[in-house]
Amino acid sequence: MKNIKTEITKIHYTRNPEGILFDFLKFCSYFYGFGSRVKNYLYDKKILKSKKVNAYVISVGNMTTGGVGKTPVVSEIAKYVIAQGKKTAIVSRGYGGRLANKNVNLISDGKTIYFDALLSGDEPYWLAENTPECYVLTCKNRYLAAKQAVEKYGVEVIILDDGFQHRKLYRDMDIVLMDSVKGFGNENLLPAGPLREGNEALERIDKFVVVSKSFKHDIAEKVAKIMQKRLKIPTSICYTEPDYVYNIKTGQRLMEGLAVTAMCAIGQPQQFYDFLSGYQIAKTVTFDDHHQYAPIDLVDITGSIITTEKDAVKLARFDRDNIYALRLKTTIDVENLLM
Repeated sequence: MKNIKTEITKIHYTRNPEGILFDFLKFCSYFYGFGSRVKNYLYDKKILKSKKVNAYVISVGNMTTGGVGKTPVVSEIAKYVIAQGKKTAIVSRGYGGRLANKNVNLISDGKTIYFDALLSGDEPYWLAENTPECYVLTCKNRYLAAKQAVEKYGVEVIILDDGFQHRKLYRDMDIVLMDSVKGFGNENLLPAGPLREGNEALERIDKFVVVSKSFKHDIAEKVAKIMQKRLKIPTSICYTEPDYVYNIKTGQRLMEGLAVTAMCAIGQPQQFYDFLSGYQIAKTVTFDDHHQYAPIDLVDITGSIITTEKDAVKLARFDRDNIYALRLKTTIDVENLLM
């Protein structure tokens, strides 16, 4: 299964893919596209109606499958809104967590985190850990979670993590992110390409953000100008750069130049590996996105392991003192984005 997923990912980001597998996936895309267009048509024509809650709702999402870099942006927006004196909640689907997401789960009330990463999911846990004073809730039905956040906790601003396709909940602002290098991939719909929706979705976007995960940002700046001209909506850049590598148990920083094993389970692993250019990568270990780690995954690895902070929240429960995480620095002009 993992090899098939790897091959499909390669197809998604190949400019002009060919072959039997792509032809089959392309055939399947017609059915996916039909379902997506029907859903959007029903909402656009108000046949299906989005439900409102008594709060200002900001959706942060993307047009493609994972690995764009939404989670740090969600956190930065939440911290900005909290600094303005607004009681704020982040609502996530809780994908990959073991909690039943048919229910509304309070992961954090801004002071206490009630579930570990295994139960809550890596992204909600990371958000809870890195966004002080912010409520974090998970539920498959984002409307129910938002409603509870408002009625039970008095929340004034709701931020939807990965909410662009979740049209059941009315939002006041739709922010969509795109990777500066990966873009929209081969521009095919799932499963032949990474696109979750077709061009009809572009009209729903209020603000567009180009995410630059690189040491240099000239490509992102060019892409942002192109996308602003193409979409005719305000376009910002989110700068993501490596900051430092630290031990997830002790916080001690790891000196550059050492031989390490790089390990992750994220949507775009190569971008993470590229950020570790200051180290000698002896081996890379890549799992599928949202992989739930087990002790057997680490049994053959000796020496220092560097992983992402998203993975680190799941690896912290293991009795290992050789696991380090790469801290990223996210820079985005949130005030201008929300204006």
